[in-house]
Amino acid sequence: MAQGQEKQALRKGFERSRDVHPVGITGKERPADIISTMFPAYVGRQERTAFELMRRSSQDDCCTFMTMSGAMTPAGLHQSCVIPLIERGLVDCLTTTGANLYHDAHRIIGHRIREIDPNAGDLQYRLARIIRIYDLGFWEETLLETDKLFSALLLGPAYQKKMTTTELHNLLGRDVARIEKALGIQAPSLLSTCWRYGVPIFSGAVQDGSIFLNIVKLRRLYGEKFKLEIDVNDDVFEMGAMQHHCFGTLGKKMAIWILGGGVPKNYTLQGEPLLDQILGVPTHGFDFDVQFCVDPVDNGALSSCPAGEGHTWGKVSAESVQYGSMYVHCDVTAVFPWLTYALLSDPRVHKKPRRLYDAREQAVATLQREIDKRRKKLLETVAFDLPKGPSKSSKSSKKSSSKKKAAKKRSR
Repeated sequence: MAQGQEKQALRKGFERSRDVHPVGITGKERPADIISTMFPAYVGRQERTAFELMRRSSQDDCCTFMTMSGAMTPAGLHQSCVIPLIERGLVDCLTTTGANLYHDAHRIIGHRIREIDPNAGDLQYRLARIIRIYDLGFWEETLLETDKLFSALLLGPAYQKKMTTTELHNLLGRDVARIEKALGIQAPSLLSTCWRYGVPIFSGAVQDGSIFLNIVKLRRLYGEKFKLEIDVNDDVFEMGAMQHHCFGTLGKKMAIWILGGGVPKNYTLQGEPLLDQILGVPTHGFDFDVQFCVDPVDNGALSSCPAGEGHTWGKVSAESVQYGSMYVHCDVTAVFPWLTYALLSDPRVHKKPRRLYDAREQAVATLQREIDKRRKKLLETVAFDLPKGPSKSSKSSKKSSSKKKAAKKRSR
């Protein structure tokens, strides 16, 4: 295209762009209207675009994978946002940390997390046995009681086998739901909600959290009698199988909503290179990619990796990079409640719960059949001409030569 034509195209595109001319807020607007019309610039526009993409992916009935890192359950984000989104059918699969699931259980057994002054002095907090997560705090006894809860549950007969993190969390969700019912808990936990709605919960670093620390304790106490093991091989395969099930079997587009980056983000996104790069099963990546994170994009960290960079790895589709992605540079807790409010205030934004957990065995079996079809070609990927070290004969000849040289020196 000639320079003049480029200039004309740019001018036409500019004239079609939205006019920055918001009207005065009256207090009568709907949340969605506020976000759509009052956020024209900077991080505000990032927030607006994220909302529009989340709404569009929900209305398109995409399979939505949510990732959540950071101390979000102590902050109550699961109760204010994530659980309502699950109940509306807008989240089909969740990847989070063991810590988030562990801290969620504090409230179930009657403990409270309180707002505190982060500058009051950590030495004093330690003396008072108050645990601090920035400006949140709870008694140390809260941890000890929660350890007892999970230890008692994990000793149950249903847990005495090898399983994936989704199986572990589904069992915990079932048992926690029973406890909530017995205690008359009005605000359900994330574990029990996901169990109730068939939302699988993955944990990419399951050993990095207090639920697993209690598994370690039980293994050391009971030895081989305690048989719970986490099958990380099957867990990674299951994530890929879930994504293959969504776009392959169900024929749905896929969206990923990323709250905070971290291991949950990459553990979910790596399902695509697992399929395409490693297993040779064609995939095109996520169709929508919405991320909320404070990290700068120039530090090489996966937490800050934008959709375009992810596309070079095959994790995100080209269409998503161009039309379906947004990185909102913000603290999740400052922005996400507003977007949740806007989404849930629109009666058109809802989906029937997909209950992906119920399809996990079918999904795994289907992906295994795809691998079996490609077995011959995949076997070629395990062959590599490794450099060989010196042979035994060459080693012995070197030793013989050294001995002869030494003998000559002595004879002199």
